[in-house]
Amino acid sequence: MSHGSGLIRTTCSSGGAPGPGQPSEGLLDRVYPRTQGALLKVAQMITLLIAFICVRSSLRIDYGAYSFFEVVTICDLIMILIFYLVHLFRFYRVLTCISWPLSELLHYLIGTLLLLIASIVAASKSYNQSGLVAGAVFGFLASFLCLASLWLSYKISCITQSTDASA
Repeated sequence: MSHGSGLIRTTCSSGGAPGPGQPSEGLLDRVYPRTQGALLKVAQMITLLIAFICVRSSLRIDYGAYSFFEVVTICDLIMILIFYLVHLFRFYRVLTCISWPLSELLHYLIGTLLLLIASIVAASKSYNQSGLVAGAVFGFLASFLCLASLWLSYKISCITQSTDASA
């Protein structure tokens, strides 16, 4: 019994074609804001905004670490807002030259990694100042929400194919 190379398939559940209960007419998708992916995106945007405000309004000791944290949180916030609007207004139907599931997957992989690094650096350089600690905690919470969104939106299944010709 010999096994060949494994085939890996990924499926996306964060948007796409309308389902049985979704209307396909109109510009605005009225069902999307109530979906799990949309609610996770809103929670991520809120925690990122709170993390940015906590760090921005506190007295800083190490300017470089927190400017990196601010840039990462705002960039993640803007990208999540863009993906939310793409799904809400169904831009994925108009702009077919972009692979939206792939771009969102890459954003979540890279953005979550950068946000986790920025949160670790912010937590290590907080010097027990409450605003900086709160910003780092909300950064970790946003990292967790991004990982949850990545985990729930993209399913990876490994299938082992047999090379035997006996069927």
